[in-house]
Amino acid sequence: MKPGEKLTVCDGTGTDYQCTLTGTDGGTALCHVDARAPSRGEPSVHVTLYMALPKGDKMDFIVQKAVELGACRVVPYTAARSVSRPDAKALAKKAVRWRKIAREAAQQSGRGRVPEVADCMPFAEAVRQAGACAPALLLYESERQNSLRAALTARPFAEAALMVGPEGGFAAEEVQAACEAGLVRVSLGPRILRCETAPLAALAAVLYESGNL
Repeated sequence: MKPGEKLTVCDGTGTDYQCTLTGTDGGTALCHVDARAPSRGEPSVHVTLYMALPKGDKMDFIVQKAVELGACRVVPYTAARSVSRPDAKALAKKAVRWRKIAREAAQQSGRGRVPEVADCMPFAEAVRQAGACAPALLLYESERQNSLRAALTARPFAEAALMVGPEGGFAAEEVQAACEAGLVRVSLGPRILRCETAPLAALAAVLYESGNL
């Protein structure tokens, strides 16, 4: 770019700055701030995705697409039927990669913040954290009565927690524990979605219903 050209600078904490490039010195760009405003790329609703560890590299895809869509936090956890059970050293390496993917996805999609990818936690802790949110929704393939749409249109919301199970689904005792913690069982329809499809479909629905799509 040349001096006099316009650009947008983001501080990574939710504010965009409309600037004019005034000069360059080596690897430094000097800009004049013309205006500032909340980042357009940040949704008005804070959505946390609690995702059971899937097999292979599916989590890479889930983190990338969830950040692009507008998730504010991604929390990996281990469920009773999780096939993937890496040790602590392997999990640490995966976490570094997931955070790198989140940062790159945030940059590519014009987010105002880099969403957090939390350390992998046990199911019980994930349920405890999710239950503190409202609405807190358990995407359960065996639910027949309460739809995701019904749960989202029941009342206005500024935050949401989505909890997705592993490839084999939730164990019965996990469903009971989640309901006792305050999560609401919801259905994504009559078709059973893959574990990498369900969170993105639900996230898109939440953002659409909240006016962010």
